[in-house]
Amino acid sequence: MIELKDLDKTFHNIHAVDHVTGTIREGMVFGLIGSNGAGKSTLLRMISGIIRPDSGELLVDGDPVFENPDIKSQICFLSDSPYFFQNADLKEMRDYYMTVYPAFNRKQFDSLTKIFNLDTNRRINAFSKGMKKQVSILLGLCAGTKYLLCDETFDGLDPVVRQAVKSLFAAEIMNRDFTPVISSHNLRELEDICDNVGLLHQGKLLLTQDLDQIKCNICKLQCVIQDAHREQELLRNLRVVKLERTGSLLTLTVRGERLDVLRIAEAQNPLFIEVLPLTLEEIFISETEVAGYDVKDYFLH
Repeated sequence: MIELKDLDKTFHNIHAVDHVTGTIREGMVFGLIGSNGAGKSTLLRMISGIIRPDSGELLVDGDPVFENPDIKSQICFLSDSPYFFQNADLKEMRDYYMTVYPAFNRKQFDSLTKIFNLDTNRRINAFSKGMKKQVSILLGLCAGTKYLLCDETFDGLDPVVRQAVKSLFAAEIMNRDFTPVISSHNLRELEDICDNVGLLHQGKLLLTQDLDQIKCNICKLQCVIQDAHREQELLRNLRVVKLERTGSLLTLTVRGERLDVLRIAEAQNPLFIEVLPLTLEEIFISETEVAGYDVKDYFLH
C-alpha cells in the first residue's frame, strides 16, 4: 500500500504538490488524472523515491521510500519520455534491467517482444515513438516489481497495442502481487482499466475514490419544467455543480445518486426527464470547474 500523508513539494516559486493526503491500495489499477501542471509527474517521482518531499510522509508498505534500496527495488517508474542507453538494442536494455531488478522475468520479456513484433537486434533509437513506449512498458512489466508507476505511458500507442497492454496489466494483477499507477490525459483509456482514480489540480488532491463510486455520486439531469416556481424548487433541492440551459431544456450536473436525483426531479412534474451517467472526462471537467479551472477562461470575452 502507498500512503501519502500531508505531502508537500515546492520548486522555487512553484507549489507542485500541495499537502496531498491519500492512499493507493494494493492489487488494483490506480489512475492519476489532472490538469496540465497539476503535479502528477512530481507526485510519481516522489513515490518512486527519485525526489524527496519538502514535508509530510510518504510510505510504501509501511516504510519511507527515499534512500531506501529495499523498498525502491519493488518500484519501477516509467517516465513520459522513455530513456534508453545510446545505440542500445532490446537485449542490452533487457540485460541492464536484469541487473537492477532481481525479479526481472527474462523469459516473459523475450516472449512479449516477439508477440509485439519488436526486433531485438535493432537499435531502440531507430524505433518510432510508439515502439519506444512499447519497449518501456514491457521492460517495466517484466521487471517483476510490486508497483509500476506509469507517467503518460499510453501516449503514442495505437488502439490495438493499448488494448493488449491493458490485458497484460490485468493478467499480472491476477497472477502476482502487482499494482500499476497510471498517470494519463487520455481519460477514456483510464476509464476502461482503472479501479480507483485520484484527481489532482494545482497540486491539490480534489478527490480519490473508486471509479464506480465516483460515477454513482454524480450524474447529469436533463429535464423540461414549464412552471418557473417548480424549476426553482428543483434547483433548491438538488446539489447542482453545473447548470446549462438550451431553450426550455435544463441540463444539470448534480451530486447525488441517480435514483435520488430522479425522485426529486419527478416531484416537480416535468414534461421531459432523463438522468444520465457521466464519463470520467465529464467528471474531470465538472470537478475542476468547481476548483476554478474553466475552459471559458481560454477564450476572449
